[in-house]
Amino acid sequence: MTDICILGAGPGGATAALHLANAGHPCLLLDKATFPRDKVCGDALSGKVISELRRIGEKLPARLAAEPMQLPSWGIDFYAPNGRRLAVPFKPRYNPTLDQSAGHISKRVHFDNFLIEEVRRRPEIDLRENTEVARHEQLPDGRWRLLAADGQEITTCRLLLVANGAQSHFARVVGGHELEPAHHCAGLRAYYRGVQGLHPDNFIELHFIREFLPGYLWVFPLPNGEANVGVGMLTEAVSRKKVKLRERLEEMLHTHPALKDRFATAERLGPVRGFGLPLGSRRRPLSGPGYLLLGDAGSLIDPFSGEGISHAMVSGRHAADWAARALAAQDFSPAFLKGYDAAVYNRLWQELRLSRAMQRLLNYPWVFNFVANRAANNPTLAETISNMFLDLDLRERLRQPSFYLKLLLGK
Repeated sequence: MTDICILGAGPGGATAALHLANAGHPCLLLDKATFPRDKVCGDALSGKVISELRRIGEKLPARLAAEPMQLPSWGIDFYAPNGRRLAVPFKPRYNPTLDQSAGHISKRVHFDNFLIEEVRRRPEIDLRENTEVARHEQLPDGRWRLLAADGQEITTCRLLLVANGAQSHFARVVGGHELEPAHHCAGLRAYYRGVQGLHPDNFIELHFIREFLPGYLWVFPLPNGEANVGVGMLTEAVSRKKVKLRERLEEMLHTHPALKDRFATAERLGPVRGFGLPLGSRRRPLSGPGYLLLGDAGSLIDPFSGEGISHAMVSGRHAADWAARALAAQDFSPAFLKGYDAAVYNRLWQELRLSRAMQRLLNYPWVFNFVANRAANNPTLAETISNMFLDLDLRERLRQPSFYLKLLLGK
């Protein structure tokens, strides 16, 4: 019997455990894998990830920056449907020799293990790897009972924090998060070595190829001359257009004018792996009797970028806060735990809503072309777009007609 059990030791679960440890609350952290372990992902760590690391421990961002398994990233290269490249630094007029980078790129096998190494340092956290929960049941007194495949009891707990990813059986069956094709993204990822023309300051690349819209292709540089390369598209669009993602990825890398020469001598490392992303493009319940849903299990992935690590960490922080409140009040009721839903959406909903609006713009390639053409010749506009990735108020401009009027008039 334990008060708090966390199911899943990825960024959301590890973050929750570390915040609970900081507050002096012991917890049990379970994961079916043994770390280090791989996770299919785009591998980009946004500025929000760095902010959340700092909330866990002031020295963690510097510790991450010193790791050889990561690269500092200074911006994004957008490739519009008309082929124009729009370089958007995370920080205008940055100096890579003096400034601290706003983002990083690291394989999940390394970043997740970076967090787990921090978990291992905390005596308040009982980490149990290679422990798969096959079944869960709620007892008459409200406690959750977790069982292994052989029927043996793993533990019972007063509060269950569910952070076991996009395929979470608990989130689907108990939390009601069924797969909704209009709010779900299908993706593929492969690792390559020897991709030519990567940005010297490790800008991540997003290619909006006309024939592939409303999907997009990414190229993210990695240490040791490698790159994470993949595609993503709404599951609804994949079904409607009958898109074969693996074939299209291969085709674009070897025939598209912006990519074919760069991949001509590149070597793929290992298989192409698929994954599904439950998007945060509509509000879903994040809690219920004695449980909280975190990160991908809570369908909190950014609808436009597909980024989920920072949102998992944000939800982990708030889950730790509300777990402590529930313990203090001895109240694990759905009514009390709805405070967790409110806290998470108060932090993330505006950004999720804006990202949903930007996602819908993928249906209008002329908008992308227009903005890219204008920004390439308008330093003020380019800087405004750059700030959108750090300042949410600026991203709101994309929803205002006056913003496009100023674009049209060249102001």
